[in-house]
Amino acid sequence: MTVIAQTGPGRGGAAVGTVNAGEAAPLAPRARFWSAFAAVYRAQLSRARVARIPLLFVATFQSVGIMVMMRGVVDAGDGEAARAVVAGSSVLVVAFVALNLLAQYFGQLRASGGLDHYATLPVPPAAVVLGAAGAYASFTVPGTLLTAIVGCVLFHLTLTTLWVLAVVIPLAGAALSGLGAALGLLAPRQEIATLFGQLGMSAALLLGVLPASHLPAPIGWVRDLLPSTYGVEAFARTLGGSAGTDWAAVLGDLSVCAAVGVASLAVATRAYRRAACR
Repeated sequence: MTVIAQTGPGRGGAAVGTVNAGEAAPLAPRARFWSAFAAVYRAQLSRARVARIPLLFVATFQSVGIMVMMRGVVDAGDGEAARAVVAGSSVLVVAFVALNLLAQYFGQLRASGGLDHYATLPVPPAAVVLGAAGAYASFTVPGTLLTAIVGCVLFHLTLTTLWVLAVVIPLAGAALSGLGAALGLLAPRQEIATLFGQLGMSAALLLGVLPASHLPAPIGWVRDLLPSTYGVEAFARTLGGSAGTDWAAVLGDLSVCAAVGVASLAVATRAYRRAACR
């Protein structure tokens, strides 16, 4: 007797086998997390490869344009305002892709029933969320680096500490990707997910490129709630040069990014399970 067994959403795939009547059908073995993550990451990277150049162009052009505009009102040199503009514009590239576009992607995936495809695979839900988030965040690397270089030249800041972006991009990307995925999966409609993504990116834009000391206290509190703020602060602290950098404060900001990334990805994973079960 041939029996087809279908596992629950996110727990396994369809297993086909010949069993005797009354016996339980064997289930497909569950994929290991890192193997599943690598498979989802490569699939998402390949899927978005065609759109990579337009995405990078739009995100980078937007950030560079903001720096050129701000150069008309902010003096060059090692000042708080100049460092905030360069760091905020650089991290904005990450926010555009990891927060805005990922929220739209998961909102569209949920609305179109695309989650059903992943739900039938023997892939852990966390691997799906993390794989998609990692693929989208990977697109931000060239644009963020180019924006930072142009900004440092434009505002006469040091280029010697750009290596910090190797830590800032993945940690800020994880925090913003988790938030974007959660917004897309929790939104009741695709249009709402798009709206949430746009609002999040706008907040990162408006509050990220302005120095914290120039903001009123209530707006400063809102700024402190944004995950991107801590990536901006960590990068901005290093733009004055290695000698005068408070590395303990940089480490603290990066630790906040890491903690928010873990929490937001956990929320997104839970939201994925809930959406896939419906």
